[in-house]
Amino acid sequence: MKKRVLFVCVHNSARSQMAEAFLKRYGGEWFEVESGGLEAGTLNPIVVEAMHEVGIDISSNKTKEVYQINLFRFV
Repeated sequence: MKKRVLFVCVHNSARSQMAEAFLKRYGGEWFEVESGGLEAGTLNPIVVEAMHEVGIDISSNKTKEVYQINLFRFV
């Protein structure tokens, strides 16, 4: 069974998006991962560019509030 990881930050626009993408890329076979913010923001274009530079495309990601995620999956 995969371990579940939820990354939370303020707007789900940068750090949590990056953390989710990296863990999906490098640990996806061991972890089920999502991210959310205290409120949904706008995906930071600098983060999209930085992730693209390391070969990870998050340009189609949507920001979401942590409250939109079924948190019982992470208990």
